[in-house]
Amino acid sequence: MFSVFKRRWVAEVFLSLLFLAVASVSQAQEKLKPFVLASESTADFQASIEQVRQALESAQFQVAGEYSPYPDAQVIIATSRDLQRLAANDRNAAFLVGQRIAVTKVGRGVQVSYTNPDYFALAYRIQGDIAPISKRLASALGRADTFGSKGLSASKLGKYHYTFGMEYFDDELTLAKYDDHAQALSKVTAAVNEKRGGVTPVYRIEIPEAEIAVIGVGLSEGMSSDQQIMQVVDHKPLKHTPHLPYEMVIAGGEVIALAPRFRIAIDFPDLRMTGEHGFTQLMASPDAIRKALTLAAGGEWEEKTFGGLQGR
Repeated sequence: MFSVFKRRWVAEVFLSLLFLAVASVSQAQEKLKPFVLASESTADFQASIEQVRQALESAQFQVAGEYSPYPDAQVIIATSRDLQRLAANDRNAAFLVGQRIAVTKVGRGVQVSYTNPDYFALAYRIQGDIAPISKRLASALGRADTFGSKGLSASKLGKYHYTFGMEYFDDELTLAKYDDHAQALSKVTAAVNEKRGGVTPVYRIEIPEAEIAVIGVGLSEGMSSDQQIMQVVDHKPLKHTPHLPYEMVIAGGEVIALAPRFRIAIDFPDLRMTGEHGFTQLMASPDAIRKALTLAAGGEWEEKTFGGLQGR
């Protein structure tokens, strides 16, 4: 009888371990996409914006700012104490502290969408638990589907690299340096309010206990223009409006941003290199974005010419 019991126990343990192994492999192979489609409807555009605001506030998110990059598109930036605590413990999470939720009018319909926290937590190598925030957003706004690419595995997201010569997540830009956090915050705020680099101030989220602040800006000049870039890359039926706006992170006395070629690629990982909607249509945009953000950070930009090409 003992041997029968022992065999059953061994079998149960084996099956449990097998189940866990299969579940772990399945999770590792799960394909994640950059955006969440919360809903599609024929509701009124302005009424939908107000409903999103109310839903976010009811779910204990705070609206930090709003941005209309072009007609029939509204981005609402929301934050929460959970997001801010993540950023206080892990600077990488500062790039997620302002969640971007969009209401976009498409034909006779309205799409509500937002950045996928699960996707970007992996892409930005965040160590903390993003799951509660993801669940709260889904509960507040809905989660009909995810979209924006064919999907990337967790392992690929953690080391994402579009192609040779383009940046990784940790190839961030240092836009400006100051003596301390207070000076950095003051200088960047002044430059953004002066609209240096052609930026539009959108939001500011402060995490004073960690000397971190995030300032979001819209871009409107030349090849850095949000509208011009989105006309090239955002051409599919489900709109990637939550790609906008761009964020600058002030950490201590340093002002940083994600490299534009990484930030565009991670939001549009299936984008072709060539063609009407390819990266080659945006060859001048990464430097233009870098220039705009550098000026918006209170930094200096000097144009130099190398064999007919301009750069810093």
